[in-house]
Amino acid sequence: MKKAILTMAILVSSFGFAQTVSQDTTATKNRQMNAAQNILSGNGSQNGITIGGYAQVDYNQPEGDNGKMDVHRLVMLFGYKFSDRVQFVTEIEYEHVKEVYIEQAFLNYSVNDNFNVRGGLMLVPMGIVNEYHEPTTFNGVERPSMDKSIVPTTWREIGVGVTGKFDDASLRYQAYIFNGFASVNGEKVLGGSNGLRNGRQKGAESTINTPNLSAKVDYYGIQGLRLGLSGYFGRTQAADEIDDVDGADVGISMFGLDARYINKRFSARGQYIHALLSDTEEYNTLYEANLGSELKGWYAEVAYNLLPLTKEQKLDVFVRYEQYDTHAAVKDAGISRNLGYNRNEWTTGLSYHVAPGAVVKADYQLFDNAIDGNDAKGQLNLGFGVWF
Repeated sequence: MKKAILTMAILVSSFGFAQTVSQDTTATKNRQMNAAQNILSGNGSQNGITIGGYAQVDYNQPEGDNGKMDVHRLVMLFGYKFSDRVQFVTEIEYEHVKEVYIEQAFLNYSVNDNFNVRGGLMLVPMGIVNEYHEPTTFNGVERPSMDKSIVPTTWREIGVGVTGKFDDASLRYQAYIFNGFASVNGEKVLGGSNGLRNGRQKGAESTINTPNLSAKVDYYGIQGLRLGLSGYFGRTQAADEIDDVDGADVGISMFGLDARYINKRFSARGQYIHALLSDTEEYNTLYEANLGSELKGWYAEVAYNLLPLTKEQKLDVFVRYEQYDTHAAVKDAGISRNLGYNRNEWTTGLSYHVAPGAVVKADYQLFDNAIDGNDAKGQLNLGFGVWF
């Protein structure tokens, strides 16, 4: 944890230093938007429908194994503006050509320019990539691994809440009440290498017996810099016939800190996520699971655009290091900490933005873990992404 906090501090300090070097980064650089925000702002003064989408096609070549080619995701975005105050947003996602999901489906009511009430299937505001996961918004063919195992992206649930901003304080806020993770999702239990990922209910006949709180505050008062602080608190959701049994659910307190920075051709980002779980010993006994009592991870990334700023195209070379552990602590006397779940990765490569909204990517990854004598494995990734 000390290493992660130190890394984040160095990142923020370097952002501040770069800020003193140049003041001509445009103010819009740190007001990044995702697909839903684009839909909400895309209709102008006209009522009616807005259509968009994004897609990602990948080629993964692990060391010593056969490669995999995949239309990883194809997402259609639809928005409808009923009036100046009322809008609907949805994302329909096809994964691996054969799986269909609804990623978002919510109704937004704008009380004024700085305050909105919304309800439906929405993204949980934790970290960076869970909200900003369009393929043109991040480096690397694949999303950061800790955002899959710790957060876990794409994490969305049904709820209601408020969003808005205080421009005088340069703050954007979100606060929601959601249903929580399922304690058991079909035949899947929580734990292992993916932590809480199996518990995502995704709005599909979701069980709720304990509402959970999710909130995030973003600060954008320094040119080119955006800082985020997020929290998620509650319990997993157990079925009616078992919700009074010891171990039927676990408590979750998750905290996140993230930073993004852009200054001319230089950019950087970093993230730290820490989840504390309670009642895991009873849960593991009841479900024969191996859920840890702590999950935590972090990463730091820097990138540099090799092309002049006068060019419409960008060619970012980047390097990212991440460390994440879904068994950071284990309180259950019946299971031991699995060091294979304490992982670290290096990713370095290129993101060639051939046009606004279209990117071609190539990178190489090294995967390692804390098991003594473990051999790091490499993987080559190629792909492209679009967002419109």
